[in-house]
Amino acid sequence: MRACVGARARRRTLWVGWLFCKREGPCALLPSASVPHPPFPGPGLSFGKMSDTAVADTRRLNSKPQDLTDAYGPPSNFLEIDIFNPQTVGVGRARFTTYEVRMRTNLPIFKLKESCVRRRYSDFEWLKNELERDSKIVVPPLPGKALKRQLPFRGDEGIFEESFIEERRQGLEQFINKIAGHPLAQNERCLHMFLQEEAIDRNYVPGKVRQ
Repeated sequence: MRACVGARARRRTLWVGWLFCKREGPCALLPSASVPHPPFPGPGLSFGKMSDTAVADTRRLNSKPQDLTDAYGPPSNFLEIDIFNPQTVGVGRARFTTYEVRMRTNLPIFKLKESCVRRRYSDFEWLKNELERDSKIVVPPLPGKALKRQLPFRGDEGIFEESFIEERRQGLEQFINKIAGHPLAQNERCLHMFLQEEAIDRNYVPGKVRQ
């Protein structure tokens, strides 16, 4: 029984898994994880028996086959937030657009695992200001207010154009997913109120959420 020896790197030796041949002839090298191991035995030492470390490395190569539960079961931790179904309400200067904010998660920090609320752009502004004041995270920017689109006597719908509403929806969705995915932001009461309570209490007492 013979073993094949891997090539020596420049200044250190990387372990190469040993594949013992059952019959005479050339053997194939079995690569393993590139983890540094002690150098090869010197003269007078035998390769006849694999060390415990080598056996453990070889076992790691035999990955467990994936079953249907692993392939189609829910991930261990997930947080999904969708912004959709924009609706424009009101008339004149009291006209505004709201968006549905739907969240699904299995994170224990959130009381509700599924929730759906309606929010307008100014609610996102409130959340951003609260996080900048009370948390230690760098809050990403919101999509712009598009002040030029709010000027009177425009020939179009301004901020109520369908194309602009869709562009803003995408920007708001990116914003809230970045915020909610941050571990420090997940502890803030303002984020939980924004995502899971029907109405935002602007007179709430800021603080941390405990699991």
